[in-house]
Amino acid sequence: MHWSELTKDELERQLSPSRWSHRMSADDVVEAHVRALGEGTKQARGLAQTLLNVPYGEGDGEKLDVYIPSTNSLDVPLVIYIHGGYWQFLSKEESGFMAVPLVHKGVVVVAVEYDIAPKGNMDLMVSQVRRSVVSVIQQYSHISGLYLCGHSAGAHLAAMVLSTDWSQYSITPQIKGAFLVSGIYDLLPILSTYVNEPLKMTEEVAIRNSPSKLVPQLKLSSSSCSVVVAVAEHDSPEFRKQSEEYYKTLEASGLNVTMEDVPNTDHFNIIEQLVDGEYHLTKLLLKMMGKS
Repeated sequence: MHWSELTKDELERQLSPSRWSHRMSADDVVEAHVRALGEGTKQARGLAQTLLNVPYGEGDGEKLDVYIPSTNSLDVPLVIYIHGGYWQFLSKEESGFMAVPLVHKGVVVVAVEYDIAPKGNMDLMVSQVRRSVVSVIQQYSHISGLYLCGHSAGAHLAAMVLSTDWSQYSITPQIKGAFLVSGIYDLLPILSTYVNEPLKMTEEVAIRNSPSKLVPQLKLSSSSCSVVVAVAEHDSPEFRKQSEEYYKTLEASGLNVTMEDVPNTDHFNIIEQLVDGEYHLTKLLLKMMGKS
């Protein structure tokens, strides 16, 4: 069923991932999520050398954290993680967890902060993550490959990075791979829901920031990028549909894209488990980076 045919209540339910978890109640799953990501990030800060609060722009919120492996290898891939939270929650303080298994394998992890709503609007957030990628490339020009990983709203922002017209920037990043986990790729369904209250997006803003409408630009900018579109078994039907449709659009454009439907996961533990080196998506990411 198309989202426009749903009642407002049903659409809001479909756009509330916490109400679809098979593990716990809506409030509990969100609380457990914040706790798991925070604990994973603390653990990563104990394991890796870190550079915290590195500025990538002038704004207070334009900071990133770098998790550095102790390695003598010259083959050092770097993955930038963009957090979720519906563009209005979470921060880089909950975004370092995937460094736990990755630094052991000689991978640099960068966690990006951006100005969430109501301080930041959608255009600003998209601009910030794009500039963060440019800044990382300039500071770490010797890496063997640049990869992106984003969850939920962060998967939307990562897809927007892949869809950038880099002619307005000082550099064109060569992104080798992207992991888009339980993302939203069409912002139009959100407009009439509670999610948009702090974002205050107009239809025009939603359209220009919808990756589903920017696939021709993605093809121009990121044709050599391997894209993994991952979705949880217990994501809502609307979230699952958005991932499936985005995957099909990329595939039809001839892009190197695979779809991962991850069993026994919901919207939250599909990403939380990246703290574990044995988790299916962690192994897939390491394989993509040639570090399995």
